[in-house]
Amino acid sequence: MNSKNKDIWSKPILASAVRSENVKIPEMFIGYLVGPFGALLSSGIFTSMLQKYLNEVLGLSNGFLTALPLISTIFIIIANLIVGQLIEKTKVMAGKARPWILLSAATLSVASILMFVVPAGETARMVWIAVSYNLYYSVAFPIYNTANSTMVPVSTRNGSQRSTLASLSNIAGLGVMGTGSMVFPILASNILKNDQSKWLMVMIFVAIITALTILLQFKFTRERVTEEDLVDGKQGQEEKRTVTIKEQLAAVMSEKWWWIIIVFYMLFQWAGAIKNGAMTQFCEWVVNLNIVGGDWGIAQTILSIAGAVPMTVAVVIVMPLSNKIGKAKTTFIFLIIGFFGGLLAGLFPTNLVIVGIGVGLKCFGSSPACYLILAMIADVIDHIEYKSGIRTDGLTMSIYSSLMVAASPIGTSIMNGLLSAAGFDQTLVFGEGVQIASARSALVVSYIWIETICYGICAFLILAFTVEKNLKNEQDEIKKRKGIA
Repeated sequence: MNSKNKDIWSKPILASAVRSENVKIPEMFIGYLVGPFGALLSSGIFTSMLQKYLNEVLGLSNGFLTALPLISTIFIIIANLIVGQLIEKTKVMAGKARPWILLSAATLSVASILMFVVPAGETARMVWIAVSYNLYYSVAFPIYNTANSTMVPVSTRNGSQRSTLASLSNIAGLGVMGTGSMVFPILASNILKNDQSKWLMVMIFVAIITALTILLQFKFTRERVTEEDLVDGKQGQEEKRTVTIKEQLAAVMSEKWWWIIIVFYMLFQWAGAIKNGAMTQFCEWVVNLNIVGGDWGIAQTILSIAGAVPMTVAVVIVMPLSNKIGKAKTTFIFLIIGFFGGLLAGLFPTNLVIVGIGVGLKCFGSSPACYLILAMIADVIDHIEYKSGIRTDGLTMSIYSSLMVAASPIGTSIMNGLLSAAGFDQTLVFGEGVQIASARSALVVSYIWIETICYGICAFLILAFTVEKNLKNEQDEIKKRKGIA
């Protein structure tokens, strides 16, 4: 996509519905909440339930499910890096990320169905799942997620508005995780069960929602930072050259704050993915289910609500506090709370009530990291632009997206590896014995302890993240250089 396609993007049907220079409610609500929610809905379901579907509905072995995500991660990372550079090279009136969001309305919705159109026969199923899994995670999802992640840094330079957009975008992501872990388990345990055709019908419905909401997101977003490099509102002869990946690498690799926020996000995201992937089987095999009549789906919904409510409450606390004391300090304080919540849950893993309280504290503590991560990354991108004179949205957000997308398969693979080492077999009925105790311990480690330890590490990492201190002056200087101050 380049400037010769500008006439296509000028047509009313493809033009943005956003006209204001400031971010307003329709753009916030539709472009950064409704759109991402619908687009990521299948991902939220997969994170919570794909392990159970592949393992217990299709009967695929833990060995296969350990190897598949690990191998696929290679393709996922490559795909995200490629998409990031394609975004960086895109120069059209719609911006550089929005055209790829539009494309994903088709790719993401179709790919989300394919893992549920499965042929008969064990070998055929494994081949089909391997291919369809990679079409989703290595093709469709990178296109959407890298473009969507890029939208916050290029939407505006206004710090408070950007924090709001980052929060809404991440609330959408957390919302689909909640849907996948609260609503879908009850549907799966009581209606879908092991009926593959029912799973397919539900995912077709999800795919339709995905396509429609992505189209809405495309219409109700705008790239104001990208527009700074346009000439008289359109691409002209004076447009800036495309920055090479080598130049972007040199700019980001030499910046300590870039490394801090990327390592922070990797630990935070991957630990969360392991927890989310283990949640269903933790509820099914570890928690004492007497309190909910033996229904693991209800137990999972209870734990999901226990996490969702504190995060919802945190929305009204995090933004004012971060504006007052800064994003990094707010994140540190909350992560310490989350760490102690994890300790509580880990000490009493079979007690649903205590685990629920611990999970609530963990989720409350994770809220600033969830809501503000895109804003913190955007701050680093602006800081690097101030130092080097180039934007690194494409490379940085492709790495961010790689970490996000790879988190689920790697988390699943780690969890499957722990379960395989513990001797877990999905065909067995849990009883007593050393093997069963080992498998339960592996689920407790996956669901509680890995994330708890990572929260402690991330808390101290974020203390060294001080990019906000002089950011406003740096942004003003960038505008002066461009003659738009």
